[in-house]
Amino acid sequence: MKLKSIVIIGILVTVPFKDYGGNPDRIGQAGAAQLNMNNWARSSGMGWSAVSSVVGVESMFMNVAGLAKIQKTELLFARTNWLRGSGININSFGFAQNIGGDGVLGVSVMSMNFGEIPITTTNQPDGGIGTYSPSFTNIGIGYSKRFTNSITGGVLVRVFSEALASIKAQGIAFDMGIQYMETSNKKDKAKKNDIKFGISMKNVGPDARYGGDGLSIKFTNPDNGTEQTVALRTAKFNLPALINIGGSYDFRLDKTKDLYFHRLTTALNFTSNAFARNQFTAGFEYGYKNLFMLRTGYAFESGITGYYTRTNAYTGLSAGFTFEVPLNKNKSKSTFGFDYSYRHSNPFSGTHSIGVRLNLDN
Repeated sequence: MKLKSIVIIGILVTVPFKDYGGNPDRIGQAGAAQLNMNNWARSSGMGWSAVSSVVGVESMFMNVAGLAKIQKTELLFARTNWLRGSGININSFGFAQNIGGDGVLGVSVMSMNFGEIPITTTNQPDGGIGTYSPSFTNIGIGYSKRFTNSITGGVLVRVFSEALASIKAQGIAFDMGIQYMETSNKKDKAKKNDIKFGISMKNVGPDARYGGDGLSIKFTNPDNGTEQTVALRTAKFNLPALINIGGSYDFRLDKTKDLYFHRLTTALNFTSNAFARNQFTAGFEYGYKNLFMLRTGYAFESGITGYYTRTNAYTGLSAGFTFEVPLNKNKSKSTFGFDYSYRHSNPFSGTHSIGVRLNLDN
């Protein structure tokens, strides 16, 4: 399969979204917004622009095709202070294992913590009768396979849950993605894996709805004095589906004995949102010997430069860095890494994410 075939596939999978992708009239009408909240500290530093180059556990959020590039085992933990000042914290854990046959199986878990919220009623609007804490979680199981030296693809199923004390919504969503990577040629060994291309589709699944005892109302019938219970019906909500199409290019800034020390990656991605404005994201990442990486990104959408025209809290700018430490000096490529990212917002004081990863190689 050539790069041309990948582009054709990208056009075909985008067709179902052409009538409503980025429709301003549908902004904010989807539920389960947690499915599009990136808690991983490395990929979030470049925004959606990392779709073509993301690898490892983090690819289960952005493009599951990158999961196939894990050589043996990877474990990852991340914590995010989401929109600092809102009181929301997110914890995520991911594990991936190469199971042979060029296939990798991964599991990710994300949990949101909203803190303790005072309980209020119509009779006691000021609270003082206790607190409650919402519970938002999602669990993803993904499988990715390397089909050729250049092409990887994968699928992921994600189960999500959103619950209060007596109200709950559950649902299921499917992700899929492919990545193309240019392989080195015999005539010019200097060109190796420089061009990358990726397509991912997220959050395709059936509508969900809230239900539970909290939607029931007890009252006394004035006609006969009997106590009755009425259950309120809730409307279904759509999932925040989207499609990403992106590419990247690695500039090798120097080389010594065919080993490159300095790399500059430029990336561009288009996001077609079903329930938000479409975005173009540009990203840059500088890497030194895969030991230190510095990255930044900017996501542009219509109206994002104005406070009164933006439809989300983020202003588009993101940045981050990574330190990667080898665990031994032999031929094994096992490493321990620390990641950090920041996403600027107005209002609130931005989103801060930190992550630690353990990558075990043969």
